[in-house]
Amino acid sequence: MSLSLVHSRALLGLDARPVCVEVHLANGLPSFTLVGLAETEVKEARERVRSAIQNTGLEFPANKRITVNLAPADLPKDSGRFDLPIALGILAASGQLDARKLAGYEFAGELSLGGELRPVRGALAMSLAVAGAAERSDQTGRRLPRLVLPQASAQEAALVPGADIYCAHHLLDVVRQFLPGDTAPEPGDGWQKVAPTACSQPPRYLDLADVKGQAAARRALEIAAAGGHSLLMVGAPGSGKSMLAQRFAGLLPDMTTQEALESAAVASLGGRFTLAQWAVRPTCAPHHTASAVALVGGGSPPRPGEISLAHRGVLFLDELPEFPRAALEALREPLESGQITISRAAQRAEFPARFQLVAAMNPCPCGYLGSSLRACRCSPEQVSRYQGKLSGPLLDRIDLHVEVGALAAEELINTPPGEASAAVRARVVLARERAIARQGSTNQALEGQAIDAQCHLDDAAAKFLNGAASRLGWSGRSIHRCLKVARTIADLAGAAKVQVTHVAEAVQYRRALKAIG
Repeated sequence: MSLSLVHSRALLGLDARPVCVEVHLANGLPSFTLVGLAETEVKEARERVRSAIQNTGLEFPANKRITVNLAPADLPKDSGRFDLPIALGILAASGQLDARKLAGYEFAGELSLGGELRPVRGALAMSLAVAGAAERSDQTGRRLPRLVLPQASAQEAALVPGADIYCAHHLLDVVRQFLPGDTAPEPGDGWQKVAPTACSQPPRYLDLADVKGQAAARRALEIAAAGGHSLLMVGAPGSGKSMLAQRFAGLLPDMTTQEALESAAVASLGGRFTLAQWAVRPTCAPHHTASAVALVGGGSPPRPGEISLAHRGVLFLDELPEFPRAALEALREPLESGQITISRAAQRAEFPARFQLVAAMNPCPCGYLGSSLRACRCSPEQVSRYQGKLSGPLLDRIDLHVEVGALAAEELINTPPGEASAAVRARVVLARERAIARQGSTNQALEGQAIDAQCHLDDAAAKFLNGAASRLGWSGRSIHRCLKVARTIADLAGAAKVQVTHVAEAVQYRRALKAIG
């Protein structure tokens, strides 16, 4: 047979779309043509595939005109994931493999010049897509597809429940399974079905007990974790802002299997996922020189940025005013919607971005405005200019603003360890369970009429909030944010209704900045 079809998948954002690798051998001037909107690394597969086939002792049809089409033609393809399916297609078209046996399998893997299979990024996204196709095929009675991957990628893909994954170490390990005839393949470790990957180790986080003092900041962290709120910490250098932020993920409830799969799939796209990170909420802390593209994602083809890599976890932005203005403004929409759409002239990709923002900053350029340990040497104009780097619309979208005071040496040395993360997490889990049982979501996700229904205030609480909003010049968004924080405080207290005390505490968490309230 001079024509063969091998199935694989291409990544467009988090979506792994099916690709049919069509290989045709014809008489004529010897050549190797690869078409189908392939990026440079895919076109380089011609040399890798040629060397891999020859160095494994198989016959490369060098006297034929080889045409490889990656269909559909208008779908961009990148990376070396198509090396393995292209090689199998050439071997099947030249009669060295039984093309009928390849049906029902999907292949992905990069080939070395010696034929070894190297891992590919996005294996988990491919496995999720195959599992989704399997659910749809079950309704039509079709057999679910099986995915063949390199060893490291196969372990990652096997995290998806019900996925049918096979792993191979070398091109020859795959070839032996699809030789012509009815002979059974020789047993070996090079080819095997991968058992579902199970990670029994509980996730490990830094403990909040390491933080001494800072009762107000610890309380704000607890509220933010319970309600899914964003948080801005303002304080002098060395007051413990970074230390608090690095321990925030340990206060959040354990990830569900679906949340863990979503987070791991995005990390796999970025080439950052390891099995040790399974079900561990990520904490991404980009440097303040990061660009807008680094934060939200981009490139050609589009890659996930830090906000997507922090999906279902924490995005920690230290030295917040030092970030480029364009990078900070790009966070506005994802903070509201929980996803980011990257649109380019040739393609459009969507990535999830449901993260919790934890930011830290100094109150002024020197860092000691309002500090009891050292006098501030900044003029009012310098303070205003420094804090003015943060736009009002961005600050509006941050639910909690808390001041982190500096500790004196005596307080730091003689103060006993603070409350452990486990005790705080237990209260957070109870508060979230109350919110989900009442409205089906965290309080931060409330919108529209749901805010009025779930955050209903009595006359005293409404009068207090109206007075505070008028004095502080709040926008409608700020009022709604305050209401949602008050609802979370009520959930932590086990109260069925939002009371004046809850609203009063919530108001205090939007007054940390002295120059721009």
